[in-house]
Amino acid sequence: MLNEQYWDNRYKNKDTQWDIGYVSTPLKAYFDQLTNKELKILIPGGGNSYEAEYLHNNGFTEVYVVDISETALQNLKQRVPTFPSKKLLHIDFFLLQETFDLIIEQTFFCALKPSLRNEYAVKTHQLLKPKGKLAGLLFKFPLTDDGPPFGGSEKEYRTLFSPHFEIKTMKTAYNSIPQRQDNELFIILQKN
Repeated sequence: MLNEQYWDNRYKNKDTQWDIGYVSTPLKAYFDQLTNKELKILIPGGGNSYEAEYLHNNGFTEVYVVDISETALQNLKQRVPTFPSKKLLHIDFFLLQETFDLIIEQTFFCALKPSLRNEYAVKTHQLLKPKGKLAGLLFKFPLTDDGPPFGGSEKEYRTLFSPHFEIKTMKTAYNSIPQRQDNELFIILQKN
C-alpha cells in the first residue's frame, strides 16, 4: 500500500498531517551550527521539504531531495523556483547510487514499513561517504501496525543502527515543536 501512487495521492490531496509547514526547530538548530556550506546533503523522502528550502536559502549549495512522489518534489520547486531541478530526485530511496556527507532524517524512517528498517540502516550506511553522518529525528512512541507514522524506541534504534554507525547522539529532543514534545529523539550517527 505504501507505494508511489499512495504517497503521490497523499500530496495531491493535501492529506499530509505530518507536514508542519516549516523546518522543525531541532533541525533548524542543527543546520544553524553547520559551517561547511558545500556539504553534500541528502533529504530522503523529503516531501514538501522545508528543510531543503531552509538549507538552500541559507547558502548550502549541494542539497538533494529524493522522493517517490513527483507532486511533493514539484511542490518544493514551485515554492523555491531557484532550487536546482537536477537535485530533485524522483526515485525510490533504496535505488539511489550516489554518496553524501550528510543524510537528514525527518519523518521518512517513520513512514517506511517497519520491515524495511534494517534495509534503511544498511542503505544510509552505503550512501554516506567515509565518516558521513545521519542526523535528524526519529519518533519515540510505541511501535504499532497503525502507521504511518510507525513509532519505535531508543533501545530498538540503538540495536538497529549500532552495527553500521557510531551513535554520537541519541536523546529526546529538547526543542521539539509542542505537538511532538517528548516524542522525538534527536540523532547524530556517524558511519563506521
